[in-house]
Amino acid sequence: KIMQDRAFANPKIEMMWNTVVERVVGEQRVEGVELRDTESGATSTLPVTGVFVAIGHRPNTDLFHGILDMEDTGYLVTAPDRTATNIDGVFACGDVQDHEWRQAITAAGSGCMAAIEAERWLEANSDHETPGAVVATAAAGE
Repeated sequence: KIMQDRAFANPKIEMMWNTVVERVVGEQRVEGVELRDTESGATSTLPVTGVFVAIGHRPNTDLFHGILDMEDTGYLVTAPDRTATNIDGVFACGDVQDHEWRQAITAAGSGCMAAIEAERWLEANSDHETPGAVVATAAAGE
């Protein structure tokens, strides 16, 4: 709600309801976006120099429901300051685990952590017959 209020109050942001981006226009760089009105079907081109894709704030973790521990909000639960989940050899990182920062840079960092933790887990468990470590990461859904 806070981010929404900021966007509405920002004079540099124009809300375009019932509108979807059909394609990004430009040869060597972004020059605009082709838009389609979802009610009338009318198309238009809006000149822009950048495109930011917002995919939502709800983690895409439905496939782990009942398997991995998760918060009521859908984020996977990991050990404090770690990426290990409640199942040995399964690690979670990025948007499925980070309910606080939700930034690409922190997702990349936790992805690195998960990869290192998975590698260490595999080394420590190499004498066992295991299917290997699993790293769960997915983009936010809605």
